[in-house]
Amino acid sequence: MLRMAAILALAVSVAGCGDFVSTFTDGLNQAKAVEAELEQSIGAKPRVGFNSHNGKLTSVTVMFPALYESKPLSELAEIVRSAVRANFKQAPGAIVLSFAVPAQAAAPALPAKPPVPHLDKLPIGDGESAALPRR
Repeated sequence: MLRMAAILALAVSVAGCGDFVSTFTDGLNQAKAVEAELEQSIGAKPRVGFNSHNGKLTSVTVMFPALYESKPLSELAEIVRSAVRANFKQAPGAIVLSFAVPAQAAAPALPAKPPVPHLDKLPIGDGESAALPRR
């Protein structure tokens, strides 16, 4: 009897997962479509993720691998919003736009050093140089 109850519980839980699996695979396909569309339209391939709760799309996250400076942020946001609306079946509750930046800021460039004069060109006195005496 205990064995039959365990099999019945397992069958019920697996049957409930079918909707989750199809929602998840559909979401992955839609996220890949957004990635491809954004790569085509702006030239940078972002990573796209999503969150859903009880079958409702709560948020879509679009993360670019670096700062995108070719267009103003408002234009980029509109391009992303349009791609998400076109490729996801549901409208998300929020679209999160992010950029990956290096953990440490790049070291500032060192100032250029002035050229070092050659020792044979340094005048010491009356026509002599430090390296080679004048003949």
